[in-house]
Amino acid sequence: QLQLVESGGGLVQPGGSLRLSCAASGFTLDNYAIGWFRQAPGKEREGVSSISSNGDSTYYAQSVKGRFTISRDNAKNTVYLQMNSLKPEDTAAYYCAAVRSYFGSYYYTRVGDYGYWGQGTQVTVSS
Repeated sequence: QLQLVESGGGLVQPGGSLRLSCAASGFTLDNYAIGWFRQAPGKEREGVSSISSNGDSTYYAQSVKGRFTISRDNAKNTVYLQMNSLKPEDTAAYYCAAVRSYFGSYYYTRVGDYGYWGQGTQVTVSS
């Protein structure tokens, strides 16, 4: 059974940091591109960051560029999202997703590109 499990969410003050983890079980992430998405109440799910299967290529939404960093450790079968300088508008449920990728340096940015999703982890930025 293929599973993605997110962790690391929580309540943080504005300006603070969190590191989200996305751990895979039932399959290895080596040949999968990974994306992080978020969804706030009443809003559509939006792409935050993506990374290619070989880790060479990354994408960041303009709203998080310079503050968030995506990385992967294939040996640990885990992808991370380091979030710094958090703002209240970053408050959302964060989801990781995986797509089988035959192009090592290609990343995917659309919700519809991904076939496997985690259950999400809540991030709340508030004073």
